[in-house]
Amino acid sequence: MIRQFGLNEALSILSGIESTVILSFIAFVGGGIFGGIIALLRTSEAAPLQRFAAIYIDFFQGTPLLMQLFLVFYGLPVFGLHLNPWVAVTIGLTLHASAFLGEIWRGGIQAVPRGQTEAARALGLRYRDRMISVVLPQAIRLSIAPTVGFLVQLIKGTSLAAIIGFVELSRSAQIAASTTYKPLIAYGLAAIFYFVLCFPLSRLSAGLERRLVVRT
Repeated sequence: MIRQFGLNEALSILSGIESTVILSFIAFVGGGIFGGIIALLRTSEAAPLQRFAAIYIDFFQGTPLLMQLFLVFYGLPVFGLHLNPWVAVTIGLTLHASAFLGEIWRGGIQAVPRGQTEAARALGLRYRDRMISVVLPQAIRLSIAPTVGFLVQLIKGTSLAAIIGFVELSRSAQIAASTTYKPLIAYGLAAIFYFVLCFPLSRLSAGLERRLVVRT
């Protein structure tokens, strides 16, 4: 039976925002933690650690996010790990985010003038003390704008979770479209909700970038 597209359908699509926001938050925080580790490995003084981090980043940046979600959801059961869509999508997006955030923060670390690092070394500061006291405070400021920009991409990337059955904003719109045969209205409404989520963050990222340019 074909249902008319009404308030209930609109509210069902709106309810998908909650899952999208929660998933984006978890993946961003988890990706930030692991991304920080990857960035430090990528800029460490040990060549093996640098190579490992480089391979990790190259893999996740060089393969589609959809394939990464498939590998987690359909690949891990081969090894006896059967995950529900929530857990699988969270793991997949966290790994994806950690590679991109790790590369963003690696760029921030290496953007700090080399003279400051050499001066800290001349003062006798060890690697750990140089990073904590000199490099990281400046790298964080340089990385804020692209980090917020990546968050926008991550929010939009959660739409791929629908392909493995995870019900978020995009999947909610798909369900409404299939029951009402009004895909233009359903997906158009979902697009508006995505815009409401992402546009403020895009403007924030652009504003932070402009402020950084002015200060430098």
